[in-house]
Amino acid sequence: MSINRNKLYTLLFISCLAGYIYLYISMTSNFIEPKSVEVCPIKFTTNMPCPSCGSTRSVISIVNGKFSDALSINPLGYIIAVIMVLIPLWLLIDVLIKKKSLFKFYIKMETYLKKPQLAIPLIVLVLINWIWNITKGL
Repeated sequence: MSINRNKLYTLLFISCLAGYIYLYISMTSNFIEPKSVEVCPIKFTTNMPCPSCGSTRSVISIVNGKFSDALSINPLGYIIAVIMVLIPLWLLIDVLIKKKSLFKFYIKMETYLKKPQLAIPLIVLVLINWIWNITKGL
């Protein structure tokens, strides 16, 4: 499937907006604290955490300045936090100055990530994180 600039930017905008709304709800309510509600469909159906389980709590820890807690909950929270800050800014700049630097970056990264010498180590890191999530009983 080929994606154009407008589709990508719309998808990224909606994804970031949804992420910020979910983060706000998670931070202002006890929605994620009680374990009565599982929001992860993988954990809900298999009773095993997915590689990204704990990411919301990790991002909340980063926002609250608890950086070591964030790392121990799920290191992917750092990647998500960076994306949630950079992507909206990058989108705004591209739209305001009528450029497509984010789109070009996306295409370049997509090409790089298709190369086994980069894809395989990244997949191994995600699998290690998944095993770690399982062993710590996340």
